[in-house]
Amino acid sequence: MDLERQTIDTVKKVAPAVVSIMITKMVPEMSDLKKVRSSATPKEHMARVGGGSGFFVTSDGMILTNKHVVIEKDAKYTAVTGDGAEYPALVLTRDPINDVAVLKITIDGAPHLTLGDSSTIELGQTAIAVGNALGMFTNTVSKGIISGLGRKVSAALGDGSVTEHLRHVIQTDVAINQGNSGGPLVNLDGAVIGINTAVIFGAQNIGFAIPINWAKADLKDLIEHGRIIRPYLGARYIMITKDLQQKYKLAIDSGALVIRDHLPNSVAIIPHSPAETAGIQENDIIKAINGIQLTEDAEVADIVDQCKVGDVITLEVLRDGKSFQLKATLAERA
Repeated sequence: MDLERQTIDTVKKVAPAVVSIMITKMVPEMSDLKKVRSSATPKEHMARVGGGSGFFVTSDGMILTNKHVVIEKDAKYTAVTGDGAEYPALVLTRDPINDVAVLKITIDGAPHLTLGDSSTIELGQTAIAVGNALGMFTNTVSKGIISGLGRKVSAALGDGSVTEHLRHVIQTDVAINQGNSGGPLVNLDGAVIGINTAVIFGAQNIGFAIPINWAKADLKDLIEHGRIIRPYLGARYIMITKDLQQKYKLAIDSGALVIRDHLPNSVAIIPHSPAETAGIQENDIIKAINGIQLTEDAEVADIVDQCKVGDVITLEVLRDGKSFQLKATLAERA
């Protein structure tokens, strides 16, 4: 089969399972702006405030999308299928770590996609994105290649006031437009290998997708436990580089420096967390976890994510020039 025919057949198979997600919420009437300014209670009406994409993963209406597409808890979400039918969508869960969410609509016999294995992705392989470009053009198709693996990127969520740091995402040159977020990135067999999630504005053909294996783990938790279960330590940190070592005059040039971020009321150690119970303190350097040396390619979160709730991990810590070990029992992330 030639590549063009294979691409066309793949799109025909994938497109019916892709949905548009409409976001609506109560907003003030434009005619009542004076009341808004005067602090009087304005009249409100339901209006569309955004949109994204998603795709069916079960025949009974379970939909995968990005967490940032459905981040607003006071909004209402509607899934629009390829034939124009609209269905109220319930957010079943939002992944506490990754940019993944699961929705559900009431439907029977929904066309759904096969989830592939993102661990087998190779540089240069062909990838196809299908989504709701700019919130207007449904089932928009883009084609390109896998440009990079294991990338790190920061993406704004919701209204842009919250930024999420994404790790180990897939880089692609497939055109991903606003509104494509949450749509599937598939291989030429039509199997989903990623969820389109972010672009770098001002750059050409640099897009990112969440590896589908992360979403597969979320679906497994949701089906078995009714929620996503993720372990957490509860320490904020930045990974040490040589530049950071010089800036803070640190003793070593690798590891995780436990430090609060720049947000108001931020803390380095979350109260009542496993990190606090274990005795980790601000300005500690975590050198290793379970014997694995921490580097920019092996962060605290990378190792913790591979553990289970209740696991006891051993941390090698440097404090005031002295190295010692602490043990922490991982808890479930709320």
